Amino acid sequence: MTVKSSISLTDDQHSFAKTLVDSGRFASVSAVLQQGVELLRDKMDGEALERAALAEILDKRRSGQFLSAARMDGRLSRMIDEKRRARAVRD
Repeated sequence: MTVKSSISLTDDQHSFAKTLVDSGRFASVSAVLQQGVELLRDKMDGEALERAALAEILDKRRSGQFLSAARMDGRLSRMIDEKRRARAVRD
């Protein structure tokens, strides 16, 4: 089902849409706008999935074990030392 809707475009937006129609990429300005709405929907859906995934990661991190700053510094120092040894880098 399609619904007719009245919209307003800036001169630049209309010119761009007409260029796409005139080049044969779209059948009509309406088709250009429909594609734009679908792209916006896809973008928003993707952002929602990313937010949900990030929230899940943060929840897992919050419920996990925390390290003290001193212990984390020790881990980082050991990791750096291992990388330097592996690559024969001297201080």
